[in-house]
Amino acid sequence: MLGERIARDWLRARGAKVLYRNFRAPQGGEVDLVAREGNLLVFAEVKTRTSTDYGRPLDAVDEKKQSLIRRGGNEWLRLLGTREIPWRYDVIEVVLKDGERPKVHRVENAFG
Repeated sequence: MLGERIARDWLRARGAKVLYRNFRAPQGGEVDLVAREGNLLVFAEVKTRTSTDYGRPLDAVDEKKQSLIRRGGNEWLRLLGTREIPWRYDVIEVVLKDGERPKVHRVENAFG
């Protein structure tokens, strides 16, 4: 939750409009953040860690997780009634270390 709030604020500070947080599709899809940047729709997965000792947060977005995010994104597009808008899947990595400011890194087009 904290990581998602940090990622939401990070996106907003860069001019994005966050449309939805924790979108859940009826068929099991999910998206942490749905945002709009200009005319681009972004489906973002937020991964938060307290350390990178065991790899990057991005490493936790495996094929199963990507499938859930794709289903969520596809449901959002279905609800919009169009796929004729530009969109992509991003992963936003948030690393929280005691006594330090959160480190945020976005991986654009993290998967297709």
